[in-house]
Order: sequence, then structure tokens, then C-alpha cells
Amino acid sequence: MKVVIAHLLAALCFEGMNAQCPDPSTLKDNEGNKLCTRMFEHSSYYYDMSCYGGFLDVYPNDDEPIIPRAWNDRISSLVVGKSCSLTVWSRSKKQGTKKKFSAGIVHHLKEVKKGLFGDWN
Repeated sequence: MKVVIAHLLAALCFEGMNAQCPDPSTLKDNEGNKLCTRMFEHSSYYYDMSCYGGFLDVYPNDDEPIIPRAWNDRISSLVVGKSCSLTVWSRSKKQGTKKKFSAGIVHHLKEVKKGLFGDWN
């Protein structure tokens, strides 16, 4: 019986590791408030293990022309909630190259091209 319980617990832990990115249709903060976007510090080579590390939340109707300094060049994956979009710029104060992300999951921002040689990672 102990072996069966150990296997069940191991399976549950492994399954939890694979489900890193939150579901865009139910994206909420820890207090249950609706989020439009959650941006994550890290992504993984494996899609199902992305969206981990520190995160930065964007609420409905937020308009931040300057990303917090600590987050500059640190976002590697993101989730945009249902009925939301996220517009980002390559430079502060809404300058430079612009990109709009629609509802869904972006596991690897390094795969989203920015110009001929760049990416949004």
C-alpha cells in the first residue's frame, strides 16, 4: 500500500511540474482579481515547463509606458488572458518597435521575431 501511495504522490508532483503556464481563460492574481497578462522571468526548452520564476502582472486598463527597471530584458514567457491584448515596445515611453500579443500563451519570447535579427526575449 505504501508503494502505491508513493507512486500516486510522485505522479501528482510530476504532473504539477508539467503544468506551469496558467490557463489564459482563468488568469487571476493570488487574491482572485482578473489579470490581462502575467509575464514570467523564465521559460524552458520544453513548452510544458515554461512560465516559471518571478512574474509581473498586468491588470485590465493598465497603461505603463515604462517597465519597472528590475524587469527590463528579463521577461522570457507570458500569458495573455481571454478578451485581452498586450502591446509592448522595444524602448521605454512607447518608442521603438511595437508588438501586440493576443490572448494565449507565449512559451518562448525568443521565438517571436523582432525585425530581421532580433527577438522579444
